[in-house]
Amino acid sequence: QLKFVESGGGLVQPGGSLRLSCGASGFTLAYYAIGWFRQAPGKEREFVATYRRNGGYTYYADSVKGRFTISRDNAKTAVYLQMDSLRPEDTAVYYCALGLRLISSTLRNPSAYDYWGQGTQVTVSS
Repeated sequence: QLKFVESGGGLVQPGGSLRLSCGASGFTLAYYAIGWFRQAPGKEREFVATYRRNGGYTYYADSVKGRFTISRDNAKTAVYLQMDSLRPEDTAVYYCALGLRLISSTLRNPSAYDYWGQGTQVTVSS
């Protein structure tokens, strides 16, 4: 089973920034959709953003639009989530996920993704 490795989480003050990365050793991400989800204590897993394969389409949850940016590196081996203007309510474990055949109608649904990372903790607190 393919699993991605997330990194870049940590503790940051409100208004600060973090950059999360996601990738799998020896695996290209050029042909698949990559999504970011998050889960806070007591809450369901929440869609954050998705990068859609070759077209470079990006999708964002309303709660992060204008603050978060999902991107893929030029080598197509990693996907990033740049998080700016962080708020305490952004505190959660952030997960990277890969969708083999993701379509627009399902991109917000965790069940549409096939492989998942183990998560990285993001804490926004003063």
